[in-house]
Amino acid sequence: MKEIRIHARAGQGAITTAALLGYAYFLKGMYPYAFPHFGAARMGAPMNAFVRVDSKPVRLRSQIYEPDYVLVIDATLMRSFNCLSGLKDNGIAIINAKEDFEIPKPKARQKVFLVPANDIALKTIGRPLGNTVLLGGFCAATSEIDLDALIESIKKRFSGKAQETNIEAIKQGHTFVKNKIGNQNLITCQRQVD
Repeated sequence: MKEIRIHARAGQGAITTAALLGYAYFLKGMYPYAFPHFGAARMGAPMNAFVRVDSKPVRLRSQIYEPDYVLVIDATLMRSFNCLSGLKDNGIAIINAKEDFEIPKPKARQKVFLVPANDIALKTIGRPLGNTVLLGGFCAATSEIDLDALIESIKKRFSGKAQETNIEAIKQGHTFVKNKIGNQNLITCQRQVD
């Protein structure tokens, strides 16, 4: 079973993110279960959404405390809470932040990708809602789902201009993380040669 935890503030699309991700897994032939968790029910309040996915029906309904993957839609949440808490040793986190954003030091085998998702979303969607950009980054960083399944998930959820702009946002998030991975491999090769 794979478990994904999404950190956001209410109104930033965490539930939509979980639903899109769950549907993309469904298209892959898996059994997803996506659900939110709210504290104070008001716009801007910290909240979580979760996705569990397995090759058999998912019966577990509790929150996710030790995720395989973490998506952080609003990096300001990390100022008061360690969003990487419980991330598995070989886990991957995708955070909506610029390169200079300070994060808690990840464990040795964990990977953390900082993606300027709000900036990309402003250019593609016209609003600073980086959730679909992060989904593209998730796709590239984890290889859990392919880009086509994610695009199909967007087509099912949105129509018209919203569909087009969100598909472009996913593609740009995917490309951004793919380039990061390529640069990391290049740096690793250079260090080995030196």
